Amino acid sequence: MRVGLLTREYPPDVYGGAGVHVEFLARELRPLVDLEVHCWGEASSADKADGVVRHRPWSALDGANDALRTFSVDLAMTAGLDGCELVHSHTWYANLAGHLGKLLYGVPHVLTAHSLEPLRPWKAEQLGGGYALSSWAERTAIEAADAVVAVSGAMREDILGCYPALDPARVHIIHNGIDTTLYRPDHGTDALTRIGLDPDRPYVLFVGRITRQKGVPHLLRAVRDIDPAAQVVLCAGAPDTPEIDREFRELYEELSRVRAGVHWIPQMLPRPDVIQLLTHAAVFVCPSVYEPLGIVNLEAMACGTPVVASRVGGIPEVVEDGRTGVLVDVDDDFEAALARALDAVLGDPEAARRMGEAGRRRAVTEFGWDAVARRTVRLYEEILKQA
Repeated sequence: MRVGLLTREYPPDVYGGAGVHVEFLARELRPLVDLEVHCWGEASSADKADGVVRHRPWSALDGANDALRTFSVDLAMTAGLDGCELVHSHTWYANLAGHLGKLLYGVPHVLTAHSLEPLRPWKAEQLGGGYALSSWAERTAIEAADAVVAVSGAMREDILGCYPALDPARVHIIHNGIDTTLYRPDHGTDALTRIGLDPDRPYVLFVGRITRQKGVPHLLRAVRDIDPAAQVVLCAGAPDTPEIDREFRELYEELSRVRAGVHWIPQMLPRPDVIQLLTHAAVFVCPSVYEPLGIVNLEAMACGTPVVASRVGGIPEVVEDGRTGVLVDVDDDFEAALARALDAVLGDPEAARRMGEAGRRRAVTEFGWDAVARRTVRLYEEILKQA
């Protein structure tokens, strides 16, 4: 079976959960199918051997709206899909390529929904009128896809709520996964030393993009009054817009004035450094206001770290409240409740240790990428039988 996997993010250019998903799914799919990955980026010498084809936006569109530039990549991807028996797209950045490939070559299109444009209205701040184009591309692709993969049960409900014309029988749940041989406790301290963390003080850790979705402003306000003995480590970069970047910087500066031990790491760290940071954190925090699943919570759990997270989307399908972490409702009391939950975990190291151990066990037993890949291939086979 020859499969074309379509994505914006692919190593070495991975900056979000969807990119992590595609990276590990592709690794596990290669022994099972004849896989070709189409992604954004500059070609490298290893691409051909790895079955990777990289595409860039058309130079004629330099300076144009990002949605238009995305569509130019989609057209290039579509042209490269000749010979594929099935195409599988990830995120709106590649969904249109999957839809056009279905029409042009008469092959099934499987679409994995990692988020939904109707539930991210703040994207209009980033894309302007391009948000209408990204929304159109997503709707067109989802409603015509032969199968839609939801990364959580909550995501399936969101898909059917946003796109009621979609046949529920075509929406399948396949959870995100985690490589627990890669994401595992690393008790080395070289990364912590380079960053300048005080080894004698616990720290709260956030890892994610600076976006409305990830709730970073809520976190910066919440941690002002948590236990002053705790450090705050923010691995936060890739701001969506100059406006959200300015807001983040202002809140970060305010926080740094009222408490010591606030560390901001704006650059993308190598994965081993992130794993070490996750391992040593007293608590990992995920303050997202919208999150279909949240791979980063699985990464923290796999490293044996308790999680404090918002009770939204698919997060409760990953983080077991009271067992592997603490869930906080996103309501008018969200920031204060987030601070209380962080203080509760910081204040009880023994309970935190138990939650971290339970999180590691849950990640290992329930979220392996090999199982995700096998379920994905079974779906491919079902769809091809129906074609």
